[in-house]
Amino acid sequence: MTSAKTSQIVAKTAEELLKSLQITAIVKVSENEGVFDVNVETEESGLLIGHHGTTLYSFQFMIASIVYNKTKEWHKIIVNVGDYREKREESLKSLAQQYIQEAISSKQPVALPPLTPSERRIIHMYAATNPDVISESVGEGRDRRLTIKPKTV
Repeated sequence: MTSAKTSQIVAKTAEELLKSLQITAIVKVSENEGVFDVNVETEESGLLIGHHGTTLYSFQFMIASIVYNKTKEWHKIIVNVGDYREKREESLKSLAQQYIQEAISSKQPVALPPLTPSERRIIHMYAATNPDVISESVGEGRDRRLTIKPKTV
């Protein structure tokens, strides 16, 4: 199936889900290297995002599952409402900076609060830019935590 056809299926699926949720929105889909970015513009962004993006991630999973049922292929689909993802990334970098400073000043490892895998990845990448610390994820499933350690430990 062509990426243009898949883009149409992704857009229609998102629009149908939003309609069933009675959320008025404009949906735009773009594809880049096999990843389908779904941008949703709505007045009800808070409702669609949920607490720390939990509703947004569920919405994204629903779209991916429905698209799989229609195309019989898994596609990476990333849903963004307004500029939530950009704001969340900046917030995570700020959080990471605080924990990096704490690890350096205390010379002790510090564990971050629970994060989603994609949020942990953002912090890992940000921490990698600081030569004084290392980051690692420890644990399994819901107990998985990201830890930032000073390199001198």
